Amino acid sequence: MRVLVTGGAGYIGSHTVLSLVEAGHDPVVVDSFVNAKPTVVPRLAELAGREIPAHRVDLTDAAATAELFAAERFDAVIHFAALKAVGESVARPLEYYRNNLDATFSLLAAMAEHDVRRFVFSSSATVYGEKAPVPYQEDYEPLVSASPYGQTKVMIERVLADVAAAHPGWKVALLRYFNPVGAHPSGRIGEDPQGIPNNLMPFLAQVAVGRRERLTIFGGDYPTADGTCERDYIHVVDLAAGHVAALDHLDAMATDVRAYNLGTGSGTSVLELLHAFERAVGRELPYEIGPRRAGDLPAFWADPTRARAELGWEATRTIDDMCADTWRWQSANPQGFPDA
Repeated sequence: MRVLVTGGAGYIGSHTVLSLVEAGHDPVVVDSFVNAKPTVVPRLAELAGREIPAHRVDLTDAAATAELFAAERFDAVIHFAALKAVGESVARPLEYYRNNLDATFSLLAAMAEHDVRRFVFSSSATVYGEKAPVPYQEDYEPLVSASPYGQTKVMIERVLADVAAAHPGWKVALLRYFNPVGAHPSGRIGEDPQGIPNNLMPFLAQVAVGRRERLTIFGGDYPTADGTCERDYIHVVDLAAGHVAALDHLDAMATDVRAYNLGTGSGTSVLELLHAFERAVGRELPYEIGPRRAGDLPAFWADPTRARAELGWEATRTIDDMCADTWRWQSANPQGFPDA
Protein backbone atom coordinates (compact mmCIF):
# COMPACT_ATOMS: atom_id res chain seq x y z
CA MET A 1 0.00 0.00 0.00
CA ARG A 2 0.97 3.61 -0.53
CA VAL A 3 0.74 4.98 3.01
CA LEU A 4 0.68 8.60 4.13
CA VAL A 5 2.55 8.87 7.44
CA THR A 6 1.64 12.13 9.17
CA GLY A 7 4.36 13.27 11.54
CA GLY A 8 6.57 10.84 9.66
CA ALA A 9 9.78 12.72 10.53
CA GLY A 10 9.05 12.44 14.26
CA TYR A 11 10.33 9.85 16.68
CA ILE A 12 7.75 7.08 16.29
CA GLY A 13 6.76 8.11 12.78
CA SER A 14 10.29 7.83 11.40
CA HIS A 15 10.76 4.33 12.78
CA THR A 16 7.37 3.33 11.36
CA VAL A 17 8.41 4.61 7.93
CA LEU A 18 11.31 2.15 7.99
CA SER A 19 9.05 -0.69 9.15
CA LEU A 20 6.67 0.06 6.29
CA VAL A 21 9.49 -0.12 3.75
CA GLU A 22 10.72 -3.40 5.24
CA ALA A 23 7.19 -4.80 4.95
CA GLY A 24 6.97 -3.88 1.26
CA HIS A 25 4.78 -0.78 1.60
CA ASP A 26 5.41 2.63 0.03
CA PRO A 27 5.42 5.36 2.72
CA VAL A 28 5.06 9.08 2.08
CA VAL A 29 6.01 11.49 4.87
CA VAL A 30 4.08 14.64 5.70
CA ASP A 31 5.34 16.82 8.55
CA SER A 32 5.20 20.46 9.60
CA PHE A 33 8.70 20.09 11.12
CA VAL A 34 7.60 21.99 14.20
CA ASN A 35 8.86 19.18 16.45
CA ALA A 36 11.11 17.36 13.99
CA LYS A 37 14.06 18.25 11.80
CA PRO A 38 14.17 17.91 8.00
CA THR A 39 17.55 16.16 8.31
CA VAL A 40 15.66 13.07 9.49
CA VAL A 41 14.44 12.45 5.94
CA PRO A 42 17.81 11.78 4.23
CA ARG A 43 18.72 9.44 7.07
CA LEU A 44 15.51 7.52 6.44
CA ALA A 45 16.45 7.28 2.76
CA GLU A 46 19.92 6.05 3.73
CA LEU A 47 18.50 3.32 5.98
CA ALA A 48 15.72 2.37 3.57
CA GLY A 49 18.03 2.23 0.56
CA ARG A 50 15.60 4.38 -1.43
CA GLU A 51 14.18 7.87 -1.51
CA ILE A 52 11.35 8.63 0.89
CA PRO A 53 8.93 11.25 -0.49
CA ALA A 54 8.36 14.00 2.07
CA HIS A 55 6.08 17.04 2.11
CA ARG A 56 6.22 20.02 4.47
CA VAL A 57 2.56 20.57 5.28
CA ASP A 58 0.80 21.82 8.41
CA LEU A 59 -2.30 19.63 8.58
CA THR A 60 -4.24 22.35 10.39
CA ASP A 61 -4.19 24.10 6.98
CA ALA A 62 -7.19 22.40 5.39
CA ALA A 63 -6.47 23.80 1.92
CA ALA A 64 -2.86 22.58 1.94
CA THR A 65 -3.98 19.16 3.18
CA ALA A 66 -6.57 18.94 0.42
CA GLU A 67 -3.93 19.88 -2.16
CA LEU A 68 -1.67 17.08 -0.94
CA PHE A 69 -4.44 14.50 -1.42
CA ALA A 70 -5.29 15.93 -4.84
CA ALA A 71 -1.66 15.60 -5.94
CA GLU A 72 -0.93 12.13 -4.51
CA ARG A 73 -2.75 8.82 -4.30
CA PHE A 74 -2.89 7.06 -0.94
CA ASP A 75 -4.31 3.70 0.11
CA ALA A 76 -4.08 4.34 3.85
CA VAL A 77 -3.07 6.87 6.49
CA ILE A 78 -1.10 6.40 9.71
CA HIS A 79 -1.68 9.50 11.81
CA PHE A 80 1.04 10.53 14.28
CA ALA A 81 1.08 14.30 13.78
CA ALA A 82 0.18 16.05 17.05
CA LEU A 83 1.52 18.17 19.85
CA LYS A 84 2.28 15.66 22.58
CA ALA A 85 3.80 17.11 25.79
CA VAL A 86 1.44 16.44 28.70
CA GLY A 87 2.73 19.23 30.95
CA GLU A 88 2.81 21.76 28.14
CA SER A 89 -0.77 20.88 27.24
CA VAL A 90 -1.89 21.80 30.76
CA ALA A 91 -0.26 25.21 30.40
CA ARG A 92 -1.41 25.77 26.79
CA PRO A 93 -4.68 23.84 26.42
CA LEU A 94 -6.22 25.89 23.61
CA GLU A 95 -3.14 25.39 21.42
CA TYR A 96 -3.33 21.63 21.95
CA TYR A 97 -7.04 21.34 21.27
CA ARG A 98 -6.82 23.52 18.18
CA ASN A 99 -3.76 21.82 16.69
CA ASN A 100 -4.55 18.18 17.38
CA LEU A 101 -8.25 18.36 16.51
CA ASP A 102 -7.99 20.70 13.51
CA ALA A 103 -5.21 18.61 11.96
CA THR A 104 -7.34 15.48 12.27
CA PHE A 105 -10.44 17.19 10.86
CA SER A 106 -8.48 18.40 7.80
CA LEU A 107 -7.05 14.95 7.31
CA LEU A 108 -10.39 13.14 7.57
CA ALA A 109 -12.06 15.59 5.19
CA ALA A 110 -9.34 15.05 2.58
CA MET A 111 -9.54 11.29 3.04
CA ALA A 112 -13.31 11.31 2.58
CA GLU A 113 -13.00 13.47 -0.53
CA HIS A 114 -10.53 11.05 -2.12
CA ASP A 115 -12.06 7.79 -0.88
CA VAL A 116 -9.19 6.80 1.41
CA ARG A 117 -10.76 4.73 4.17
CA ARG A 118 -7.96 2.90 5.96
CA PHE A 119 -6.77 4.74 9.08
CA VAL A 120 -4.32 3.82 11.84
CA PHE A 121 -4.40 6.29 14.72
CA SER A 122 -1.59 6.99 17.15
CA SER A 123 -3.52 7.12 20.40
CA SER A 124 -2.20 6.80 23.94
CA ALA A 125 -2.57 4.96 27.22
CA THR A 126 -3.47 8.34 28.74
CA VAL A 127 -7.04 7.76 27.52
CA TYR A 128 -7.56 5.29 30.39
CA GLY A 129 -7.34 8.07 32.99
CA GLU A 130 -6.58 7.58 36.66
CA LYS A 131 -9.23 5.03 37.67
CA ALA A 132 -8.79 2.20 35.18
CA PRO A 133 -7.64 -1.10 36.76
CA VAL A 134 -4.15 -2.31 35.93
CA PRO A 135 -3.34 -3.86 33.52
CA TYR A 136 -5.25 -1.59 31.16
CA GLN A 137 -7.71 -3.36 28.85
CA GLU A 138 -9.18 -1.92 25.67
CA ASP A 139 -12.87 -2.25 26.59
CA TYR A 140 -12.55 -0.10 29.72
CA GLU A 141 -14.98 2.84 29.95
CA PRO A 142 -15.32 5.71 30.45
CA LEU A 143 -12.26 7.01 28.65
CA VAL A 144 -11.04 10.25 30.19
CA SER A 145 -7.67 11.92 30.62
CA ALA A 146 -6.33 14.34 33.19
CA SER A 147 -4.48 16.41 30.56
CA PRO A 148 -5.63 18.37 27.49
CA TYR A 149 -3.18 16.29 25.43
CA GLY A 150 -4.84 13.07 26.57
CA GLN A 151 -8.29 14.54 26.08
CA THR A 152 -7.48 15.27 22.43
CA LYS A 153 -6.76 11.56 22.02
CA VAL A 154 -10.08 10.63 23.67
CA MET A 155 -11.95 13.10 21.44
CA ILE A 156 -10.28 11.93 18.25
CA GLU A 157 -11.07 8.30 19.08
CA ARG A 158 -14.74 9.33 19.39
CA VAL A 159 -14.64 11.28 16.13
CA LEU A 160 -13.13 8.31 14.29
CA ALA A 161 -15.81 5.98 15.67
CA ASP A 162 -18.54 8.37 14.50
CA VAL A 163 -17.01 8.77 11.04
CA ALA A 164 -16.73 5.01 10.60
CA ALA A 165 -20.32 4.52 11.77
CA ALA A 166 -21.64 7.13 9.35
CA HIS A 167 -19.62 6.06 6.31
CA PRO A 168 -19.50 2.33 5.53
CA GLY A 169 -16.17 1.00 4.37
CA TRP A 170 -13.94 2.83 6.82
CA LYS A 171 -11.54 0.67 8.82
CA VAL A 172 -9.86 2.28 11.82
CA ALA A 173 -7.29 0.90 14.26
CA LEU A 174 -6.81 2.86 17.49
CA LEU A 175 -3.34 2.10 18.85
CA ARG A 176 -3.02 2.92 22.53
CA TYR A 177 0.58 2.72 23.50
CA PHE A 178 2.52 3.23 26.60
CA ASN A 179 6.09 4.53 26.99
CA PRO A 180 8.05 4.33 23.72
CA VAL A 181 11.83 4.33 24.19
CA GLY A 182 14.90 3.07 22.34
CA ALA A 183 16.19 3.84 18.88
CA HIS A 184 16.94 2.19 15.56
CA PRO A 185 19.81 -0.30 16.04
CA SER A 186 21.88 1.57 13.42
CA GLY A 187 22.11 4.57 15.74
CA ARG A 188 21.13 6.82 12.83
CA ILE A 189 17.65 7.78 14.04
CA GLY A 190 16.28 8.10 17.55
CA GLU A 191 14.42 10.40 19.92
CA ASP A 192 15.48 14.05 19.63
CA PRO A 193 13.17 16.16 21.83
CA GLN A 194 13.26 19.92 21.45
CA GLY A 195 14.26 21.73 24.65
CA ILE A 196 14.24 19.97 28.02
CA PRO A 197 12.96 16.39 27.57
CA ASN A 198 9.58 15.66 29.12
CA ASN A 199 10.22 11.91 29.32
CA LEU A 200 12.60 9.84 31.40
CA MET A 201 14.68 8.01 28.78
CA PRO A 202 15.76 10.98 26.62
CA PHE A 203 16.53 13.00 29.77
CA LEU A 204 18.62 10.12 31.09
CA ALA A 205 20.43 9.86 27.75
CA GLN A 206 21.24 13.56 27.86
CA VAL A 207 22.63 13.17 31.39
CA ALA A 208 24.84 10.34 30.13
CA VAL A 209 26.13 12.40 27.21
CA GLY A 210 26.81 15.44 29.40
CA ARG A 211 23.99 17.74 28.30
CA ARG A 212 22.20 17.56 31.69
CA GLU A 213 23.82 17.57 35.12
CA ARG A 214 21.74 14.90 36.82
CA LEU A 215 18.44 13.05 36.72
CA THR A 216 15.74 14.04 39.18
CA ILE A 217 13.40 11.17 40.02
CA PHE A 218 9.98 12.48 40.91
CA GLY A 219 9.08 10.61 44.07
CA GLY A 220 10.71 7.69 45.85
CA ASP A 221 7.87 6.73 48.19
CA TYR A 222 5.30 5.18 45.87
CA PRO A 223 3.73 1.80 46.78
CA THR A 224 6.01 -0.08 44.37
CA ALA A 225 8.90 -2.48 44.86
CA ASP A 226 11.56 0.26 45.07
CA GLY A 227 9.35 3.31 45.70
CA THR A 228 9.63 4.76 42.18
CA CYS A 229 6.93 4.81 39.50
CA GLU A 230 6.55 1.77 37.24
CA ARG A 231 5.74 2.13 33.55
CA ASP A 232 5.35 -0.15 30.53
CA TYR A 233 8.35 0.77 28.39
CA ILE A 234 8.22 -0.46 24.80
CA HIS A 235 11.01 -0.39 22.23
CA VAL A 236 10.16 2.02 19.42
CA VAL A 237 11.07 -0.60 16.79
CA ASP A 238 8.56 -3.03 18.33
CA LEU A 239 6.02 -0.21 18.41
CA ALA A 240 6.63 0.62 14.74
CA ALA A 241 6.09 -3.04 13.85
CA GLY A 242 2.78 -2.86 15.70
CA HIS A 243 1.60 -0.07 13.40
CA VAL A 244 2.43 -2.14 10.33
CA ALA A 245 0.67 -5.17 11.82
CA ALA A 246 -2.43 -3.05 12.44
CA LEU A 247 -2.31 -1.62 8.92
CA ASP A 248 -2.06 -5.09 7.39
CA HIS A 249 -4.97 -6.31 9.53
CA LEU A 250 -7.39 -3.45 8.77
CA ASP A 251 -9.28 -5.11 5.92
CA ALA A 252 -9.76 -8.29 7.98
CA MET A 253 -11.09 -6.55 11.10
CA ALA A 254 -14.49 -7.84 12.19
CA THR A 255 -15.54 -4.33 13.25
CA ASP A 256 -15.03 -0.94 11.62
CA VAL A 257 -13.13 0.45 14.61
CA ARG A 258 -10.93 -1.53 16.98
CA ALA A 259 -8.62 -0.45 19.81
CA TYR A 260 -5.35 -2.22 20.56
CA ASN A 261 -2.89 -1.81 23.41
CA LEU A 262 0.73 -1.84 22.28
CA GLY A 263 2.89 -2.59 25.30
CA THR A 264 4.97 -5.34 26.87
CA GLY A 265 2.48 -6.20 29.60
CA SER A 266 4.87 -5.55 32.48
CA GLY A 267 6.10 -2.56 34.46
CA THR A 268 9.66 -1.32 34.93
CA SER A 269 10.49 1.16 37.69
CA VAL A 270 12.40 4.40 37.20
CA LEU A 271 15.33 3.02 39.20
CA GLU A 272 15.34 -0.23 37.22
CA LEU A 273 15.49 1.77 33.98
CA LEU A 274 18.25 3.97 35.38
CA HIS A 275 20.37 0.96 36.34
CA ALA A 276 19.79 -0.67 32.94
CA PHE A 277 20.98 2.53 31.28
CA GLU A 278 24.05 2.55 33.51
CA ARG A 279 24.83 -0.95 32.25
CA ALA A 280 24.56 0.28 28.67
CA VAL A 281 26.81 3.27 29.33
CA GLY A 282 29.25 1.37 31.54
CA ARG A 283 29.25 3.78 34.48
CA GLU A 284 27.02 5.15 37.22
CA LEU A 285 24.93 8.21 36.42
CA PRO A 286 24.14 11.03 38.85
CA TYR A 287 20.59 11.24 40.15
CA GLU A 288 18.55 12.52 43.07
CA ILE A 289 15.13 11.72 44.47
CA GLY A 290 12.85 14.76 44.33
CA PRO A 291 9.23 15.37 45.35
CA ARG A 292 6.39 13.66 43.58
CA ARG A 293 5.10 15.22 40.38
CA ALA A 294 1.41 16.11 40.20
CA GLY A 295 -0.62 13.64 38.16
CA ASP A 296 1.85 10.74 38.20
CA LEU A 297 0.29 7.34 38.89
CA PRO A 298 2.29 4.77 40.91
CA ALA A 299 2.20 2.02 38.29
CA PHE A 300 0.44 0.99 35.11
CA TRP A 301 1.02 -1.28 32.16
CA ALA A 302 -0.80 -2.80 29.21
CA ASP A 303 -2.71 -5.97 28.72
CA PRO A 304 -1.44 -6.71 25.17
CA THR A 305 -3.49 -9.91 24.73
CA ARG A 306 -5.73 -8.52 21.98
CA ALA A 307 -2.86 -7.29 19.82
CA ARG A 308 -1.14 -10.66 20.13
CA ALA A 309 -4.30 -12.62 19.28
CA GLU A 310 -5.65 -10.44 16.46
CA LEU A 311 -2.62 -8.70 14.97
CA GLY A 312 -0.09 -11.47 15.55
CA TRP A 313 2.11 -8.84 17.19
CA GLU A 314 4.04 -8.75 20.44
CA ALA A 315 6.94 -6.77 21.88
CA THR A 316 10.16 -8.79 21.90
CA ARG A 317 12.93 -6.35 22.88
CA THR A 318 14.10 -6.08 26.49
CA ILE A 319 14.82 -3.10 28.73
CA ASP A 320 18.54 -3.72 28.15
CA ASP A 321 17.92 -3.64 24.38
CA MET A 322 16.05 -0.34 24.76
CA CYS A 323 18.86 1.24 26.77
CA ALA A 324 21.67 -0.07 24.54
CA ASP A 325 19.98 1.24 21.39
CA THR A 326 19.20 4.61 23.00
CA TRP A 327 22.81 5.00 24.08
CA ARG A 328 24.10 4.02 20.64
CA TRP A 329 21.92 6.78 19.13
CA GLN A 330 22.67 9.45 21.75
CA SER A 331 26.41 8.83 21.97
CA ALA A 332 26.73 9.03 18.16
CA ASN A 333 24.47 12.10 18.03
CA PRO A 334 25.11 14.01 21.27
CA GLN A 335 23.18 17.08 20.05
CA GLY A 336 20.52 15.07 18.21
CA PHE A 337 19.86 15.50 14.51
CA PRO A 338 21.80 18.29 12.80
CA ASP A 339 19.81 21.41 11.98
CA ALA A 340 20.74 21.27 8.30
